[in-house]
Amino acid sequence: MTTNTNTTTRTQVEAGYETSKFALGAGMTMVALVGIWGFACLASAMVSMGPLNVVQGYLTAVIG
Repeated sequence: MTTNTNTTTRTQVEAGYETSKFALGAGMTMVALVGIWGFACLASAMVSMGPLNVVQGYLTAVIG
């Protein structure tokens, strides 16, 4: 004689933790992309205008 047994497995997911983990990863990725873009723009300005002109332009923009 055989008996049928029903087993129920329940998995609980911490949605808040998973959402925060995803948001942190997405934010870090965006920050990295913005940093890389800024560095590329600065390097391009250094190559095309020269370091002294870039510093002079920066100081002129900040001081006035």
